[in-house]
Amino acid sequence: MAASSSWSPSVVGSDLKRSEDRRGPCSPAVVPLPIQLQLLLLLPITYRNLEKMKYVVVTSGVVSGLGNGVAASSIGVVLKASGLRVTFIKIGKLFTCLPEHTIHMDRCTALRFTLPRKDPYLNTDARTMSPSERGEVFVLDDGSEVDMDLGNYERFLDVELTGDNKITTGKIYQALILSFSLQPDNVCKLVIRFLRCGVSFTPCMTLAACDRQGEKRRLSRENSTGLSVVPHVTDAIQEWIERVALMPVDGIEGQPDVCIVELGGTTGDIESRPFIEALSQFSYRSGNIFGGACLVPLIDIVGEQKTKPTQFSVQNLRELGLTPNLLACRSATPLNKNVKQKLSQFCHVPVECIVSLTNVPNIWHVPSLLIDQKGHEAILGVLGLSRLAMEPKLDTWMNIARTCHKLHAPVRIAVVGKCTNVSNAYHSILEAMLHASVACHRRLSVDWVPASDLDEETSDESPDLHEKAWSLLKGADGVLVPGGFGGHQGVGGEILAAKYARENNVPYLGICLGMQVAVIEFARSVLGLKDANSTEFDAGTRHPCLVAMPEACLGSRRTYFRTVDCKSAKLYGNVKYVDERHRHRYEVNPEMVGELESAGVKFVGTDEAENRMEVLELPWHPYFVGVQFHPELKSRPGKPSPLFMGLIAAASSGLLDDGSMLQSPAGGVENGHGSGPVPIKVVSRSSGSGYASGGGLDLEEGVLGVHVSGAALAH
Repeated sequence: MAASSSWSPSVVGSDLKRSEDRRGPCSPAVVPLPIQLQLLLLLPITYRNLEKMKYVVVTSGVVSGLGNGVAASSIGVVLKASGLRVTFIKIGKLFTCLPEHTIHMDRCTALRFTLPRKDPYLNTDARTMSPSERGEVFVLDDGSEVDMDLGNYERFLDVELTGDNKITTGKIYQALILSFSLQPDNVCKLVIRFLRCGVSFTPCMTLAACDRQGEKRRLSRENSTGLSVVPHVTDAIQEWIERVALMPVDGIEGQPDVCIVELGGTTGDIESRPFIEALSQFSYRSGNIFGGACLVPLIDIVGEQKTKPTQFSVQNLRELGLTPNLLACRSATPLNKNVKQKLSQFCHVPVECIVSLTNVPNIWHVPSLLIDQKGHEAILGVLGLSRLAMEPKLDTWMNIARTCHKLHAPVRIAVVGKCTNVSNAYHSILEAMLHASVACHRRLSVDWVPASDLDEETSDESPDLHEKAWSLLKGADGVLVPGGFGGHQGVGGEILAAKYARENNVPYLGICLGMQVAVIEFARSVLGLKDANSTEFDAGTRHPCLVAMPEACLGSRRTYFRTVDCKSAKLYGNVKYVDERHRHRYEVNPEMVGELESAGVKFVGTDEAENRMEVLELPWHPYFVGVQFHPELKSRPGKPSPLFMGLIAAASSGLLDDGSMLQSPAGGVENGHGSGPVPIKVVSRSSGSGYASGGGLDLEEGVLGVHVSGAALAH
């Protein structure tokens, strides 16, 4: 850290952390890959005075999106099973997401970037991330909007992360800009240095006069200093990793034992250079080694596993100051002995530190692959924790994984949404359904129904699509309408889906927008208010069922049950309140609550002041529940969301009617949460839904397909 700089570690994250008042009271299917992915684990780091803290860094070589997140999560599972406390940090790149006009600085310059990606701004979180391009936006308890990888970490290890566990270039640069006085001459210097790092600026650079209300001391012109990628940016990255690694995420006091850091993107990306340089310095100061993930194609014609791309990737990493010391090789078949020896010779990695991750029935088998090949011993050995860790115990995990394959009784759920053709747009929804279906001993089948295809307009333009969408909807045992995004497109189809489920006694679960369209449909069909609508879709409607909130509702909020004599409260274990995560800007119009309830709707859950409606039910319906929050975000393997349990149970003939699910959901769940991991399985019949089949799998035949989170670590 430069001596002349006034920047301190406390700067990073402190200004970006969401204020406490925000809390308020209130699979893709199988993608068979003809390649091998080498996940090089970057081990370990002992930095400055943190002698007990160990780091495992997982990164890519020449190709991204091939399962780094699943591998990192699996390593975490193994380490946790060995008795160690684990935390995660995800390092993103430039394009994850805060719009320019929301960047606040102390009278500093607002910088607009043009990047070699579709997202043109230097952003700090996933707030404006397009689900159709980047997958779903995952919301944490503190209201942070992050990418779906953090959701994967939470589900695998049953932890609760914060926004600080996600590092983006925008966060680092914003924190530094807030800490320095950017006079015009300093801005020019900064632009030149960033250009050298691969960031191109548009000619448009606007001065934004923002009053930080004394949050940051503005340096005088005499005391201001230039801002450089090295050392300022690289030091900020290292300080951020050090600080966040000490934060427990498992609800137990004291710092974790191991921090797993996933570096997104590839080593060849210009955007990743500051992070790679920071990690290189991190390795140098600690005297340990780093590495990256590489791609090894499997040439079908000759049937040979090629290692040359891996060699070049490792060579590139070494040029950048990173050297791998453990390889986890993704492959369709186990690596040949001579391939391992060749990788060991050219990559300078011991043969015993090369692990083969082959295709498995589902991703929940990946931790066992590591253990079976003694990968945990290699990791613990490099970390120097062999004497402290115990033999990993995954008996319960693997027993349920094997039991998962024996499920045959089907349950079919139609998911009616706007982006059903994108595999990861509803990733957490799919995960929550899988958790619940396995807990109910049902084999899940998902029909992805494009909401716009249900509209009457589609019957004229594309009658085949219209007929197919309605056929899928009517053939389902239950209907789920998830949260929405992207304007009013498809809302009409979702309203029709809610109407079909209500009139035909089909189990229905509406989440966020799914609850709102249920209110609109009820007002139109039962109250006779034909133009009833949300002000989000029709600002001039005479009967606004839903109105804008003063501010967006983000993060964990408390919902109070008005009565325990309702399905929702019973599914949660007869509790008086629940804490669930929110992400919405519109709410049920308080002025219409009385009229709706007089017609039969029951709002059984509200905020503490009973001003905001959180949960609705139709008492006479077998299962018609709408919630304003997102219960899927806190669903875990072995701890399925109670509301998803209710949907699957109601859709499984008679399973909810016997009353057992309403008394003790998920086999002894307390307050809607149980314990013990549960693997998952899914079948998708929706062609063109973004869930590739291939590899001889016929989804129409109902053969197993598995979620892969952007990369096939299972088939």
